[in-house]
Order: sequence, then structure tokens, then C-alpha cells
Amino acid sequence: MSNTFSADFAGRNVSLKTNYVAGQADGSILVYYGDTVVLVTAVSLKTARQGVDFLPLTVDYQEMTFAAGKIPGGFFKREGRPNEKEILTSRIIDRSIRPLFPKEYFFETQLVATVLSVDKENDSDVTAMIGASAALEISNIPFKGPIAGVRVGKINGEFVCNAPAEKMKESELNIFLVGRKVTPGKSGRPYDTELVMMEGDAKEVEESVIIDAINFGLEAIRPAIDLQDKMRAAAGKEKRPLEKVVPDEELVARVSAEALAGLNEGYSMPRKLERYAKLDSVREAVIKNIGGDDALLCKKIAAIIEELERHILRNMIIQKKKRIDGRSSADIRPISAEVGVLPRAHGSALFNRGETQALVALTLGTSSDEQRMDYIGGEEMRSFLLHYNFPPYCVGEAKPLRSPGRREIGHGALARKSLVPVLPTPEEFPYTIRIVSEILSSNGSSSMATVCGGMLSLMDAGVPVKNIVAGIAMGLLKEGDKVVILSDILGDEDHAGDMDFKVCGTEKGITAMQMDIKIDGLTEDILRAALTQAKEGRVFIIGKLRQTIAAPRPDISLYAPRITTVKVKEDQVRTVIGSGGKNIRQIISETGVTIDVEDDGTVTIASSDAEAAARAVAMVKWLTEEAEVGKIYNGTVKKIVDFGAFVEILPGTEGLLHISQIAKERINKVTDVLKEGDEVMVKVLEVDKQGKIRLSRKEALGAQVK
Repeated sequence: MSNTFSADFAGRNVSLKTNYVAGQADGSILVYYGDTVVLVTAVSLKTARQGVDFLPLTVDYQEMTFAAGKIPGGFFKREGRPNEKEILTSRIIDRSIRPLFPKEYFFETQLVATVLSVDKENDSDVTAMIGASAALEISNIPFKGPIAGVRVGKINGEFVCNAPAEKMKESELNIFLVGRKVTPGKSGRPYDTELVMMEGDAKEVEESVIIDAINFGLEAIRPAIDLQDKMRAAAGKEKRPLEKVVPDEELVARVSAEALAGLNEGYSMPRKLERYAKLDSVREAVIKNIGGDDALLCKKIAAIIEELERHILRNMIIQKKKRIDGRSSADIRPISAEVGVLPRAHGSALFNRGETQALVALTLGTSSDEQRMDYIGGEEMRSFLLHYNFPPYCVGEAKPLRSPGRREIGHGALARKSLVPVLPTPEEFPYTIRIVSEILSSNGSSSMATVCGGMLSLMDAGVPVKNIVAGIAMGLLKEGDKVVILSDILGDEDHAGDMDFKVCGTEKGITAMQMDIKIDGLTEDILRAALTQAKEGRVFIIGKLRQTIAAPRPDISLYAPRITTVKVKEDQVRTVIGSGGKNIRQIISETGVTIDVEDDGTVTIASSDAEAAARAVAMVKWLTEEAEVGKIYNGTVKKIVDFGAFVEILPGTEGLLHISQIAKERINKVTDVLKEGDEVMVKVLEVDKQGKIRLSRKEALGAQVK
């Protein structure tokens, strides 16, 4: 029997419908938010795969085109590979729920969020996030929820919650945050809400505003959490029992005795490859010595060693106040950078921070190079592209090269968002910009190296950016009351730490951020301290970038296309294009330029050859030139009539040459003097209000004699 539970959420009704569809899933929910409807299902296998000691979790968010009353494009006319929004939303849900499964839960689990209907008022990603939590809550799958997501903006000085996408364009920030219920609450409240995941972008917003926005969002999710509690109490299944994993104390003691000395030595080595070589040799020796040929025992030993490594690293930082590479908690790794490293790229940079290295190249194109982003909510033409690549050799691995994965797409999207607020407008800089970041070596914070390298490549390319952006990855280690916030974290610190908080921005404020939290107890004080420390690090890095290149180059690369814009009247667009594209093809074939014509009459001409561009501009102006009274033109007779001839004086522009204006002497027939196809010199006598043109040959001849 189905049940429906409803509540007011950000001024609109949200409903959860249970036991209505997908009855064979462990948990299924239909979420209604306005006319946006999302089906979320959760399924977890009943037995764990042998040898698996982690949670094999998959999250898939998919948008069906019928949800917006559309038919997919392409030959097959059906939904294909996930687009960028689907991938990023899948990541948001995954990163939010993954830390909330029990540590010992190793059963393969899949969540599928399918958008069935969408309106332009209510975000499907917010709806899917609530549905993901609700599907797990109602199921028998162990889960430390409920959680809920909300989109926070700030418009005209006021925070707003889940505003329509069109309205959010006016917002100075756009933060998607997810919070969870924590009991007991403080100040007499039954529960508190605590941040689980956050990501967003902003227009150089101060840290204090971000804190206020987070607090606003955490308060706003309460109705969605209360609704799930109500649903769970009425319709939830009993959770699966979990086998308590009892550690083999004797085995732990033996492994510790054999491994600790070598592991401690390994973590005293600051260079990654040397450290990993030492740790691998210790691991292999202990596993072989104790585990022998027993595969299951070897797995247990490997898990114990991994926990020992985590303990050693955390103890070094929290108790000994020492990081692997000898830095203090707020220190940044050594930074070096170069620009102009690729002679033919329109802009390029090589950015090094510690053992992380990014080669970033920039290409300038025209409006024809813009990327068309087709979502069920509408289309977007994107003139700034940023692609992040993480080849296997950057971490010393040998693997097949494949198309970008979810992580690479996510990192690229974050870096792109961080740079957008400082880019010039299309009117100021009418180029399509593509940045590609190749990570050549990685030891943590490669996405933030992409931000820094991307900023340098923009300035090297002569893009007139408004400010300099840098990015930094912050970490956190928390043991009881002891809290250590780390700046510019290494890969090992990310793995063993409790938080990954990427912050990008200028000296003025934040432009983008992304936070994942693995523990409970992230207080406002910790968050405020992390943002303050991140700003100090960010400003330091910006200083280093300025030492490499202080401002954008005064001109673009010699190899980049020069773009010239010509404005014509809207009714002249057809003339420029010509019948079947004849005129525009002729301009391109004769000059070699790239030319784009917009419906509003904007003609964009691009060429790396200045002379060719000038010829193309002259041809466009000639095509769209208007008849000028008193001016003499060399025209072509297009048609003979009894009372005169129609002469084309400009492309597509004809005037009447009356029989009385053909010659000084009187003539009886037009054909006595002219025939179709003749070239004839004429003078414009008049252009009336209807645009009709009166011509004279005899006055043109008289002027020519003078």
C-alpha cells in the first residue's frame, strides 16, 4: 500500500510517495517538488563479494528527455551517455551519502535517481538528493541519515533557498549544501543539522558571507529532514543486522610488532616515490612472513597495516605537530611556475607545487567553437571550456588511456567555476576560450594546480582578466578535542584525513569551493578557521603567481585568430549570407577567414592574417552598403522596361533609371542605349521613404566629364 508524506520546503510543497513503484528495490521513493518528479531506488546485495573490504557504491543520476517533453537528438533518438550535469549530480549524491554507511558495510550498493518530470522552478538535483536519502531511510540498508540538500543564493542582499535557475543568475553566490541530522541538539532543540557536503561558486564573496549562507542552508533543510523522519516511522523497513567485526588482537599485535618500525621509517621520507617504495616493501614482507599462501589472512594483514599507516600519519600531525614533508600545518609547499612554455599554444603555463605538476594550455577560438550544452531544462552555449586530464603516468602507474572519468570531469568543472567570475564579458573579449590541464605529476591538490595553471595561461594568452585567482586544498584531522587544520594537503593527508576542502578565489573573496567531510562534529568554529587559513594560503599563492606574470599580456598570441566585429542591420543578414550561403562562402574562399553571422546583425570575422581580415570586413561592408544620395555607382542593368531600366548599384540594391535620365538627348527606346547585363555609371538622385531609389545616367556622365 502506497503512502504519501508532504511538507512545505522553501515555500513549495515537497512530497514523498512510498511503495508505489519499483517494488523489487530495497527502497524506492517518488519525490514530487512542484512539477519536478524524481524516482530514486536503492538496492544492496545480500552477500558481500569475497575479499572486498570497502563499500562498492554506485550512484547514477539520469535525466529522461520525456521529462521535459522532448525527443532526444542524434541518429538513435534515445538517451545516451550521461552529460556533464548528470555526472556532477551523481558525484554530489555519492559524496554526500558515502561517509554515512557503516564502516564495516561491504555489500555492493546502487542508487539510481531518474528524473521523470521537470519544471523550470524546482531543481531536479535538490529533489534527487532528498530522494536518495529517503530511499535509503525507508529501506533495510544501514544508513546514518537522514540528510537533505538545498541550493542557497544571495539576491539583493537576502539569502534565498531553492530559487529558480533564472533567478539564481542574479545571485552573488550559488551553493549546493547537504546536511544531516545530529542528536541531541543544543540549546534545547531536539536535533541539530551538520554539514556533510558542500560545493558552489561565488562572485568574489567574503568568507563571512559563506559562513552565513551555510548556516542559512542548514536551517532550511529541517523540513525535509522532519519529513523523512515521519516517513521512516510510518513506512520504514527494519535495518539489516550487521556482523560485528571483532579485531584479532593477537594478529594485530604481531603485525604491529613486525611492521611499525619500517612504517615509521617510511613516513619519515618526504619524497613520495621513495616513501611508497619503502612502505610497499614493508607491507609485502609482513604479509608474506605472516600470511604466507592464505589469501584471506593476507587480506586481513593488509587491512591492519593500512590502519597502522593511518594511525602513524595522524599521530605525527596531531601529537608531534609534524607533517610528512616537514611543513607546519599552515605551510604551503614550494611553488614554481613558468608561462609561454609551448611556443604555438595561444597561452601556456607549467605550474609546480611540491611534487604536483600541471601543464596547462589555452586556445582561443571564435563563437563557432562554443560548446552547446543540451539539458532537459534548456540549452546553454558555453564560450569557456576547461578540461582536466589525469593520465596514469602522473602517479607512476601503467594503465590504458581511457576517456575522462567522473573524477576528471568533476575536477574540471570545479576549476572552470573558479575562473569564470574574473573573465571578461563577450563584448569585451569575443573569443571562445578552451583550457586543457594535463597533470604530469600528482601528490595531492592537482585540481587546485589546474586553477593556478589555468590562471597563468589566461594571462599569458592576453585575456583581460579582472583579477587573479588561486586555489588551495585544505585538510582536517580531529581526535576528540584536538583539531589540526592543514593547508595544501598531500595525497596521503587527504586519504588519512577527515576533510577535503578546496577553496578558490582572489584576494578579494571566494569564487568556488568544494567540501567533503568524513566525520561528525564539523563545527562553525572549525569551518571559520579553515576558511581563514585558506585565505592566507590563497593570498600567498597569488603573490607567487604575480611573480611569474603580473598582468595579462597586452596582446594575444601571433598564432591566435584576430576577431573583428561588424554590425549590420538585421534585415541585411540575408544579404551577407546570400542565397544558399553564396556570399558568405565567397568571402571565406577568397580571404580564408572564419565568419559567423548572428540574427541580431553581428558579423564576427576571425583570422590570424590581419590583411585577410581587413579584406573580409571590406566585403561585408560592400555587401551591406546603403545607397547614398549624390554618390556615383558603377551598376549593372538587371531588367529593361518600357519606361526605363532597373540597375543594381550594390549587392541586392536596385534603383530605377528612368528613360528620361538615360542620356542628355531624347531617346525613343531604352534598348537603343542599354541592354540587360550592361555595366552603367549612375548617380543616386533620391531615396524615398519607402527606400525606392531614383537614378540618373546623364548626371553621372556629366559629373564624369567635369
